[in-house]
Amino acid sequence: MTNIDLRGLNPAPVTPFTATGEVDYAACKKLGAWLAGIDGVKSLTVLGHAGEGTFLSQSEQMKVIESFAEAVDGAIPIIAGITLEGTEVAAEEAKRAVAAGATAGLLYPSHGWLRFGYQKGAPQDKYRNVYEESGLPLILFQYPDVTKCTYDLETQLEIAAQPGVFAMKNGVRNMRRWDTEIPVIRQENPELQILSCHDEYLLHTMFDVDGLLVGYGNVAPELLVELIKAGKAKDYPTARAIHDKLLPVTKSVYHRGSHMEGTVALKHALVARGILDNANVRSPLLPLAEGAEVEIADALRSAGII
Repeated sequence: MTNIDLRGLNPAPVTPFTATGEVDYAACKKLGAWLAGIDGVKSLTVLGHAGEGTFLSQSEQMKVIESFAEAVDGAIPIIAGITLEGTEVAAEEAKRAVAAGATAGLLYPSHGWLRFGYQKGAPQDKYRNVYEESGLPLILFQYPDVTKCTYDLETQLEIAAQPGVFAMKNGVRNMRRWDTEIPVIRQENPELQILSCHDEYLLHTMFDVDGLLVGYGNVAPELLVELIKAGKAKDYPTARAIHDKLLPVTKSVYHRGSHMEGTVALKHALVARGILDNANVRSPLLPLAEGAEVEIADALRSAGII
């Protein structure tokens, strides 16, 4: 189906902005080149939640994909978030992503499903049509169990079996479902690459996956690569030690009032690491409270990252 190998760390880069609010494409290239140069990074997923993808115009989205594609220069794949709600417009979005240099797509659930749920068979239809129209290989995106657009096991299995679907980004955030569903998905579709996106719950999921697809990969890629290795080796003591080392960073980035605040915190962490010049975000994201940048830098320092 596809030879795209995501078995490792797959960061979801933030989108940098200038002081006047424009997308900073030069900073995109700097961030992309840095991440691509880290051994164990297998791809970059742009225009996701961490990348504020839905806050950008179509033109900006295309240029962001192009910038990251230029930065990696074919060394690793660029995966584009495909976020539009309707199937036909999502297929057009996927075509634009292909034209801009994307190798694969992370297909989001339709926004209305978050509130109202989905009709049986509708997700399968969306994946099928987007792939047939664009030819873009797709990643199944499993949303948290607290939302109404989380896919039941039957839907996951049927999407995973469709042409063009080669991986799953699973963020169900319900360990009861994780522990019962992941083994079935493995058994029914052993070729499907399973990636955890549980940024704040990595340790539990680390032993069941092929890799990670996480915004967290922006700021701690070196340690996350080692965590993945420990998980694949079923080396719990090493994985636990890395988890504990990262815990202050996890708290400073993801243990906030809203998971979306993590995007702002990631930018502060990248400033502390010297990769970005500022932590500017685009509305409706807002700056963090005064002093957050000091707290985040201290957390990185305590983990030995800076």
